Amino acid sequence: MNYSEIALEILALTDCQYIKTIAQFWRDFGEIGLVEQAVSENQIVKDKVEFFRNQFESDDRDAYGLICAFDNDFPSINIKAKESEKPYLLFYRGDRTLLQDLNSNVAVIGVIDTNEEIEQREKVIVSKLIEKGIVVVSGLAKGCDEIAHRTCVENNAKTIAILPSTLNKIYPASHRELAEKIVENGGLLLTEYYYEPLSKNDAVNRYIERDRLQAMFSKVVIMIASYRNGQGDSGSRHAMGYAESYDMPRYVMFNRETDGLNKQFGLNKDYIEQRKATALTNGSIEEIINSEPPKTMKLSDGKPKQMKLF
Repeated sequence: MNYSEIALEILALTDCQYIKTIAQFWRDFGEIGLVEQAVSENQIVKDKVEFFRNQFESDDRDAYGLICAFDNDFPSINIKAKESEKPYLLFYRGDRTLLQDLNSNVAVIGVIDTNEEIEQREKVIVSKLIEKGIVVVSGLAKGCDEIAHRTCVENNAKTIAILPSTLNKIYPASHRELAEKIVENGGLLLTEYYYEPLSKNDAVNRYIERDRLQAMFSKVVIMIASYRNGQGDSGSRHAMGYAESYDMPRYVMFNRETDGLNKQFGLNKDYIEQRKATALTNGSIEEIINSEPPKTMKLSDGKPKQMKLF
């Protein structure tokens, strides 16, 4: 397993409850020196560092790893992310270099209860993204997420699955084989979690937290289909909300003639009418490819940088 010493120390501090929230980490441990000092002064944390070291060194799987915000190859994030949204510790399996050029990543999200028509239309869009060398980011959920990942795998293209679960307990369980294929095909599984959720509320919040990373690690977010809040599965609204707050380009699959009265496209319609997103018609993606990328920053130094254009 791949990891740095500073990532191991941060994991130990988190496990020992000295770090309880993301915002607290950046407030109390936002510099390497503060982490090292906290560890050096606490034998309990030192012991936990050794515990994790022994555990990880017995794991010879090179595809697995742990990376923290102070590592040089930790991905850049959108400069407009709030302090409480900036990840500081990530677990991964697969090719983490896919996070190094976020300008090549596009998130594809949507409902879990798709139908054949939605599936076929989504496949057209994803296939076109693949043809342009785009890495598709999604959440490994049923429905639109699954279609996005499977289309990539079937076309020998790399894809990133951001999980609301640990790496060792894929959810839904029926997608374990798909997760394996993603890694085997050169893709990436990514999560913030090392332990299972402590409560139902914790589990629900992890889906929302996952949605923010879908936006954060992408250049553009595409919503295939989504109900309005209260009318059905509407988890996609969280990713779209984060994309809006990060000032990212947002697109929705929508044809006014065929989708206008369909509840599965209710949120898509609202985004178009409120001018919060651009409609994708006939599967055209040229505007997405040519869109101006958002500014990002390295968390380790706090300095913003402009992402490259395609």
